[in-house]
Amino acid sequence: MKIEELTPVDSTLEELGRRLAACRKQQSLSQTALANSAGLGVATLRRMEGGNDSQLGSWIKTLQALGLADALDAMLPEQLRSPMAEAKAARKQRGARSRRASAPPHSSADSTPWGDQAP
Repeated sequence: MKIEELTPVDSTLEELGRRLAACRKQQSLSQTALANSAGLGVATLRRMEGGNDSQLGSWIKTLQALGLADALDAMLPEQLRSPMAEAKAARKQRGARSRRASAPPHSSADSTPWGDQAP
């Protein structure tokens, strides 16, 4: 199941629990072995895999024990850029390029007199 913005919290917890159990089984770990490695009680891990609400600290310890701590960074990246900020940055960059491309080249040999300059 894909977790999306409108996915209910209960459904999200159930899906995360299912994924956690699948990762544990893929690494051939028992619930007891993973719980011990993460420094948690087996009952806590069972609740997590069952889709019950649990503490974020328990998830962090479990993901670290599974070698999946990089998933935490993907969950909430350090640098968040809004779509509006991305669009503004792209527009600014395009504008700077077009101004540079359309600007006449500067030349000291320019023969056009300006203001008080002698022809």
